Amino acid sequence: MKKLKPVCIFFTVFLIFCLSNGNGYAKSKKSDTEKIKVFVSILPQAYFVERVGGSRVDVSVMVGPGQSPATYEPMPRQMVELGKAKLFFRIGVPFEDVWMDRISRAHPKLKVIDTRRGVQLFPMKTHHHHEDTQHDERGRSRKDPHIWLSLKLVKIQAKNICDALISVDGVCGEYYRENLKAFQDDLDKLDVEIAQNLKGAGVRKFMVFHPAWGYFARDYDLEQIPVEIGGKDPGAKELVNLIEDAKNDGIKIIFVQKQFSEKSAEALADAIGGKIIQIDPLAKDYLNNMKMIAETFRMAIQLP
Repeated sequence: MKKLKPVCIFFTVFLIFCLSNGNGYAKSKKSDTEKIKVFVSILPQAYFVERVGGSRVDVSVMVGPGQSPATYEPMPRQMVELGKAKLFFRIGVPFEDVWMDRISRAHPKLKVIDTRRGVQLFPMKTHHHHEDTQHDERGRSRKDPHIWLSLKLVKIQAKNICDALISVDGVCGEYYRENLKAFQDDLDKLDVEIAQNLKGAGVRKFMVFHPAWGYFARDYDLEQIPVEIGGKDPGAKELVNLIEDAKNDGIKIIFVQKQFSEKSAEALADAIGGKIIQIDPLAKDYLNNMKMIAETFRMAIQLP
């Protein structure tokens, strides 16, 4: 029996070694396949993060389909889920002004990334007849948050997303950079296509209820005429001015989005003998949605 003891010891050590290596391999395998949980504010951002992060990310969205980023309040279950996330990509929509400090205090380990870094923000105009801009409750000029509606600005946001993912998952840096390049190439291709399609437009103006399309209009040398005045429905005087403008510019279509009331837009459309068309600046299928919206604009401004 004594002669067998060394053999038993050797077998025991060998077994422990195999088990420890097996556990280590399992742990490594789990680490390699475990996704990075991130949150974004709006649906188009989910598309951006998924294009850059690919199979390495698990994306949750705060503002869901049909909801407005201007009035949104996080649900209790979302506040709980935020505790499991590593990154939050903010973009500057109104609900963030109220909630981001609260979210950061509740989840101090959550890394908040401002995807506006490097983006030149424009002020929100109150109305195209006035040079005044919208102001917040502190009297500061309110910046236009709709930066995701510019393909050029999305390229900057995508780079910020890529940098943030690399900061928490550096071993996959090359994977993120390759995805970023493919996404930016798609954005460039669509940008050229839209610019070409809108190039020959005789009318450069379009009318919208909510002024979400300032950056888009700038990119393609267009002018948006908002129905909404400083975040409110137009009064009688403003409505008369809008009717006159629409008739003078030959505008027959008013664009609305489902997150806002269509009442004022419908009254205006009736007055000019036109119609309203619904477009969604918050759809997740970003590239296809932007292509479809650009084609709708092209038809509305009556290309020759």
